Amino acid sequence: MNNTLGKKDYKSQLTGLCVVEVSGESCANCLTLMPILEELVGQRTDVKLVHVEADFSTTELMEEWEIVKVPTILLTDDGEIFARCSGFQPEEILELWLDAKIEERKALKA
Repeated sequence: MNNTLGKKDYKSQLTGLCVVEVSGESCANCLTLMPILEELVGQRTDVKLVHVEADFSTTELMEEWEIVKVPTILLTDDGEIFARCSGFQPEEILELWLDAKIEERKALKA
């Protein structure tokens, strides 16, 4: 499931565990990363993927989330950011990172 968030409704969509992919329209690494993330998150039932386009309409959000470059991947739990990864990552590394951070978060909540 891929949701694009606008300025007004992003917080309402960040319920539970989310992988937030922040990208730029003309960013080659972002375009390469998107299908990889869709596949990795699609294999899981415990998180959802949310896409946020970094543009003029999301400037305030980028500042709030301290996004300084794209692509950036945020892991959130009910809207609270608990992990971040900036720049393109190979699929294997990204999968290990996602698994480790999500399991770490679940262990903290247990």
